[in-house]
Parts: sequence; structure tokens; C-alpha cells
Amino acid sequence: MDTLKAIFDRRSVRSFTGKKIDKEKLLTLAKAGMAAPSSRDTRHFHFVIVNDEALVTKLAEGLPYAKMLLTAKHAIIVCSDLSVAHGGAETDYWAQDSSAAAQNILIAAHALGLGACWTAAHPREERVVYVKEVLGIPDNVRPLCVIAVGVPSGEEKPRDKFDPSHVFFNQWKTT
Repeated sequence: MDTLKAIFDRRSVRSFTGKKIDKEKLLTLAKAGMAAPSSRDTRHFHFVIVNDEALVTKLAEGLPYAKMLLTAKHAIIVCSDLSVAHGGAETDYWAQDSSAAAQNILIAAHALGLGACWTAAHPREERVVYVKEVLGIPDNVRPLCVIAVGVPSGEEKPRDKFDPSHVFFNQWKTT
């Protein structure tokens, strides 16, 4: 799929067929996440791929905006090892870097014909703690988000989100 088409046509998918996704496609999504830039090239990303139905269900039960996991049947949790990330927990570089990795995963999922939807863990501490407990994530690692991944149940229609009034050249102008 053309890169710009994948970017412009990607949508958050919340309705899935429940079909299983093969391990190689899930690993391709993690590889896409790892291709993202990171501050000082620290490569602090970690990805927990969840394809165990009981764990996916447990995540859905404890995360208020992640009910789509029940039909997606797969999740990828984007995490940062704060002991490696530039600035550690003292800065938000880890969150910026991890967000770039998550966006790569979302675009790659669309390019592979899959659906995906980002749901936040960070900055809500109760959600971070829950994800860490369910998945056994160590103290030095912080989950940014839980991405539901699955086979979409319908045809999501792309929307043109471009608003030229939000674009300025050289300096901010309001007209």
C-alpha cells in the first residue's frame, strides 16, 4: 500500500470479526513500531503482544475505553524501559518516542488490511498499574497505550481531516 494512502485512509477501528491473526503479522507490527525514531536513539521500546484470549478479556474488563478488545482478540502494548530512555521518567521524551512507535503500528496495521485502535494507559496511573499487573510488566517499564488489533468487521470509511486554517507558513496568523 502506498504510504500516503495508508496515512490518509487509516481509521480507528472498534468493531472486529474475532478472527485470529497469525504471529508473523503481529511481529511485523512490532517491527514497524521499532522503526520509529527515539530520543538520542536509545531504542527503549518494548512491545507486549497479547494473543491469549483470557488476557485480552482481562485487559478489556479493567480498561474503561478498551471494550473493543473483546472482538479484536489481540493487543499490542507499547512500553518504554525508563532505565534506558533518554531523560528517564524525569522527562516526557519516552512518551513522545513511544507515541511515534504506536503511530507506526497503527499505520502498519492498516497497510496489512488489519484494524487497530489506540487506547490510553498513560497518563492515567490506575490504568498503567492495571496493565502492568495483568501483564507482569517490571517497575522500570511504563506502558503508554494498549492498541487493539484485529480483523475489521466492516469497511471503515476514510475521512478527509485536513483543515487548511490550521496551517501557517513562517509565522502564526489568524485571519
